[in-house]
Amino acid sequence: MKIPKELIVNCEKGPERKAWLHGLPALVKDLEARWSIRMGEPFDHTGSCSWVASATRANGDAAVLKLAMPHMEGQDEISGLRFWKGHGTVKLLEADLQSGAMLLERCLPGTTLHSEPEWRQDEVVANLLKQIWSLTQAPSDLFGFRPLSLMIEFWYGETLAQRRLWPDVGLVNEGLRLFKELVRPDPTDVLLTTDLHAGNILRSEREPWLMIDPKPFVGDRAYDPVQHLMNCETRLHGDPIALVRRVADLTEVDAERLRLWTFARAAADPRDDWNDIRWMRTARKLA
Repeated sequence: MKIPKELIVNCEKGPERKAWLHGLPALVKDLEARWSIRMGEPFDHTGSCSWVASATRANGDAAVLKLAMPHMEGQDEISGLRFWKGHGTVKLLEADLQSGAMLLERCLPGTTLHSEPEWRQDEVVANLLKQIWSLTQAPSDLFGFRPLSLMIEFWYGETLAQRRLWPDVGLVNEGLRLFKELVRPDPTDVLLTTDLHAGNILRSEREPWLMIDPKPFVGDRAYDPVQHLMNCETRLHGDPIALVRRVADLTEVDAERLRLWTFARAAADPRDDWNDIRWMRTARKLA
């Protein structure tokens, strides 16, 4: 069974993940029988947090089998996909909550939004976000979903653990302070994707573009475009204020809150390499 190296490395970080990886072959066989699917090849370009492969259903329809490792951020992916019901997202065809297994709609041709220039990516991301946010009709819709503060608190702790590596203590502390301030709940909160960027948007026949791999949390919609901004590194490091204003206009979120969220993440995200001073420079520009 072919397993991506990045997935193996991530699964070495804890006993729960090691056990999940050990049971992966048996889980695939069980799901083949239970969901009447014929497995194809795993996708080479995916795999840091999940095992993903093509599959064919009994009726001949193409599908995708996704087996996600135990992962705090992605814990509610199944619930989120059920909530959105294929509006702007891939459809969930089958699911097993105990194992986290998902049988998903296959996007064809399935090329990522990276195939488009970044100005066009801005527009697609904005349109998808507005479509997805609109599905939250009332606070009662969000019962059972975790608040964004839970993920931010997790990151907060990781960044504090890296304190000896911080290149600018004052700037990082200000980012952490803003995390605490911005994440306070509000009646206007919606179900967020939290990880929407060009690599998680695929070209499709059912709709021009569909989102994959959401990490649902309830919170401020001005948070949701930030991951796209963080992935547009050349523009973000070059002129972060202009990029924030453009994306705020397209997504119709408060530009000041988007600026603050982007500053907080540039300054205080936990990271593998604190020596990359571009993020501190960008944080200063945003400040």
